[in-house]
Amino acid sequence: MNLVTANSESIQHAAQIIKSGGLVAFPTETVYGLGADGLNPIAVAKIFEAKKRPTFNPLILHIAEKNWFTKLASSIDENVELLIEKFMPGPLTLVLPKKDIVPDIVTSGNSTVAIRMPNHLVALELIKEAGTPIAAPSANKFGHLSPTEAIHVQKYLGSKVDLIIDGGKCSVGIESTIIQYEEGNFYLLRHGGISKEDLEKITGKFSNKKLDADKPNSPGQLPFHYSPNTPLKFYDESLLDESKNIGALFFREKTDNFNYKIERVLSPSGNLREAAANLFLILHEFETLDLDLILVEKIEQSGLGSAIMDRLTKAVNKHY
Repeated sequence: MNLVTANSESIQHAAQIIKSGGLVAFPTETVYGLGADGLNPIAVAKIFEAKKRPTFNPLILHIAEKNWFTKLASSIDENVELLIEKFMPGPLTLVLPKKDIVPDIVTSGNSTVAIRMPNHLVALELIKEAGTPIAAPSANKFGHLSPTEAIHVQKYLGSKVDLIIDGGKCSVGIESTIIQYEEGNFYLLRHGGISKEDLEKITGKFSNKKLDADKPNSPGQLPFHYSPNTPLKFYDESLLDESKNIGALFFREKTDNFNYKIERVLSPSGNLREAAANLFLILHEFETLDLDLILVEKIEQSGLGSAIMDRLTKAVNKHY
């Protein structure tokens, strides 16, 4: 069995696997990542193969020390330095001009690289022990639900990973926010674990940028993603059907009298952080129940609600 509890011994073993060009799944505060040596193109190629991830979709390099920004990025503006000091380690990814040290397979041939420092002791210790940036997307099959527990990784990838480090449930539960800094402007590329509103206190209002889904320069820009195998749709009374096994996911409380096979609430107190942390966890549960349909209640798109709705919208899009 390739699933081990996180401790000093297992982290050192995992670091040796990374150094030798292997794959390790490890916890972060956002979701579990599928990691390889980010400066080894052959090792990085194994990530795409294991996930069946299209090679045009770039990866994020995870670092454990801030001085790696200047090793990987060709320019660090003082405005970017403010973000690094304020939000890292944490669920934020910065897209910056890359140096030649970064392999093209990591960036999918783009001239920019996505970098973040996770706020998780296991992840940070692993990266330090490996002595290299770790390239890591979510540790799942491409397009499926993101893993927030080690057992989710085992379900999706199993023997395709050399080692899975079990560090418990991810505290944030959704992927990092991704922003790009280019020629004096900040662009929001993906909603995530830090709200747009909190970031704009440092960046000012984000500039508008037309994203190219055919050639993304960071993860999270494709129109569908993060989806369970069961069809998922936004709640609509016209979809209620007593002849079907339907699961329902509400934000604070159940809002109708329909007899669902299963119903869950993201956060009874209406706490968006709790809701985000529970989102993928509950959808993984639903996926095991042989449902005909999952209905999800829409959430107001402010704060982390924007990130939750981003994930749900892309999951819904997959089934249309």
